[in-house]
Amino acid sequence: MSEQQGRVSREIRGHLYLIGLDRAEKRNAFDSHLIQDLSLALTEYEDDPSLRCAVIFAHGEHFTAGLDLVELQPKLSSGVFDFPETQINPWGTTSRQRKKPVVVAVQGFCFTAGIELMLNADLVVAHADAQFAQMEVQRGILPFGGATVRFVQTAGWHKAMRYLLTGDRFDAQTALEMNLITEISAQAPLERALVFAEAIAQAAPLAVQATLASAQEGIAQGSSYAFEHLSQHLQPLLHTQDVQEGVMAMLQRRAPNFQGK
Repeated sequence: MSEQQGRVSREIRGHLYLIGLDRAEKRNAFDSHLIQDLSLALTEYEDDPSLRCAVIFAHGEHFTAGLDLVELQPKLSSGVFDFPETQINPWGTTSRQRKKPVVVAVQGFCFTAGIELMLNADLVVAHADAQFAQMEVQRGILPFGGATVRFVQTAGWHKAMRYLLTGDRFDAQTALEMNLITEISAQAPLERALVFAEAIAQAAPLAVQATLASAQEGIAQGSSYAFEHLSQHLQPLLHTQDVQEGVMAMLQRRAPNFQGK
């Protein structure tokens, strides 16, 4: 690993895909290389039917110090955050959207793009000592990875603006109170994130994806739209082998063995 360029590590554990931000000597600050490789890794996850849940974590002491503006500033106007239609956008603001679940484990610093990355995830475990900051206004830019919408949706206008407009830091307890994270962990957050990910992976994958899709529609399109389209998500599931397996497992009082079919 060169000092200047970031990449992500990849590891398959059964149905789980572990994706590790691997630029620890730079506090995992996002340069253009780390951004691109994270997109590629999430695309690999999305396209592999054997993988049911991804966990994004970070090597080293910190999740991320945010954007490496020294490297990125000359590239921002040229679209470094624009991804091809075939690639997953880790921040979910443009291009191909993720359909499979992601759990994020946070420790140390989680600044700017790191908060936006976890806001686009489905579950987030943070270490008790984690520190957060949406400090773009202190750098002369605005949050452009989703925080202007998702932070406000999640925390509410006045609580979100407290941090979006000042760039002030806040701790894990405050993040929990604003619903930015799922849980605070005293242990290594990756260990707890893997517990959640394994539970998701043991569920019926097609049902998990349908649940995500309906919930995302509710956020993006409103409750009326989501309710009107519930049947479109339910009906295909009723004809799967997994729904039959779920019923049989219940009748036989055993754990189901879903195949995603």
